[in-house]
Amino acid sequence: MPFLGSIIKSAIELRSKIPLDSMKTQDPYAVQMKTLKKLLKKAQFTAFGEEYGFTSILRRPVILDTFKERVPLFDYNSIFKKWWYRTLNGEAYVCWPTQVKYFALSSGTSEAASKYIPVTYDMLRAIKKTSIRQIWSLAKYDLPLESYDKGILMLGGSTHLQFNGTYYEGDLSGITAGNIPFWFQHFYKPGKRISKERDWTTKLDEIVRNACNWDISVIVGVPAWLQILLERIIAHYNLKTIHDIWPNLSIYVHGGVSFAPYAKGFEKLLGKPITYIETYLASEGFLAYQSRPDTNGMQLVLDNGLFFEFVPFNEDNFDWENNLKPNAETLTIKEVEENKEYALLISSYAGAWRYLIGDVIKFTSVLLSEIVITGRTKHFLNLCGEHLSQENMNRAIEILEEEFNIEVREFTVAGYKTEDMFAHKWFLGTNNTIDPVLASTKIDSYLKLLNDDYRTERIAAIKSVTAEVLPVNLFYDYMKLLGKEGGQNKFPRVLKKDKLALWKEFLRNQK
Repeated sequence: MPFLGSIIKSAIELRSKIPLDSMKTQDPYAVQMKTLKKLLKKAQFTAFGEEYGFTSILRRPVILDTFKERVPLFDYNSIFKKWWYRTLNGEAYVCWPTQVKYFALSSGTSEAASKYIPVTYDMLRAIKKTSIRQIWSLAKYDLPLESYDKGILMLGGSTHLQFNGTYYEGDLSGITAGNIPFWFQHFYKPGKRISKERDWTTKLDEIVRNACNWDISVIVGVPAWLQILLERIIAHYNLKTIHDIWPNLSIYVHGGVSFAPYAKGFEKLLGKPITYIETYLASEGFLAYQSRPDTNGMQLVLDNGLFFEFVPFNEDNFDWENNLKPNAETLTIKEVEENKEYALLISSYAGAWRYLIGDVIKFTSVLLSEIVITGRTKHFLNLCGEHLSQENMNRAIEILEEEFNIEVREFTVAGYKTEDMFAHKWFLGTNNTIDPVLASTKIDSYLKLLNDDYRTERIAAIKSVTAEVLPVNLFYDYMKLLGKEGGQNKFPRVLKKDKLALWKEFLRNQK
């Protein structure tokens, strides 16, 4: 029996002998304060630590208050321009006591074409530690024992990283895959050779050719690209479902984007039900994962090099373009409430300090520190007070799919001014037939039920809601054109300004 299979089997047997009520949890706030103290101690002699007096902060009776008074809030632009750019030039001890050897290239935002996120050895060790915890958590799921000694297919970016004199750059999934533990190599697919391939189409071709030689029980990846891969395997081998070639497939680990819009199409590819497990592995660290079945919440990792602050996502803390205000209110883990939206700030082992990660979350359980991601700070539509969240958008598309038995695999929304009022336009990626006017009318009606602010502004300020129905491949062709095909790249749910102009130009050229 392979090593990993033995570990998981032992964990299952051990769990069955331990009463659940004997498992005591630590106080989340105390754990977080211990984490903050560790971070400050480790970074006190860096340029950042000396600038903001980490040594004297550690001597204060109330560390958190002084930390918040002295250290400003940062978004990517502000921390990169003042601090992180120095690490790209090979300077050590800037924000973390080491020279940064890896940078994760994160998908572009409205702020920058590409973001360079520092990845330190301490961060990689923390990711490995959390990954092992997630493996242990599988003991809580009712999974076939055979699935624990089969292959794990991880569809991510290339492990062949670009060297730029003093550092390596690439997709975080490629960086982490290149640093996986030796004992995991037996399970890891598609293997080192295929994982190094940079061309996305070639990589998919190689995986399809080798699929018949693997016995896969776990698949990991972004829903859009993984769905494309499974469809290609099924077509290549003339199968009915993916279970015809991988009968032991039982787990799908996904993250980075809501799975809801993909669920309908994805399940058509399966011959039997599988277990879905969500993770929150961002370029800035492994923030949370689904640690138990029968929940849609992910448990925050509070004791492994990440200190969290939560900014109420409202007009007091963000301007009309959803930029963080310098004096924004921040809360700790003991001050948050369930079902309220917060933007995430992190301080981390990678030298991020009070850094706006760009995601908006909501607590489903404060007691268990469980969250769901409701969207990105820049992927909210709030032209006139409609406060339309990505969560609202995903749900509206999900209802549309259910009502008309169609699959909308990709979509994006644009908001714009029309004379003295506003309008929303939806771009729907589907290979099914639906009338655009009907689609926009239905989406509009769903959103009025889902969001009171939207319903109010739809009467007062939003003049029209329209839709354009497009073939799905156009969305992926556009990503390829931008050099963002595959890996961890996702199509943005909201397009604004220059990105909207580029998308419209692309569509004009296609027509």
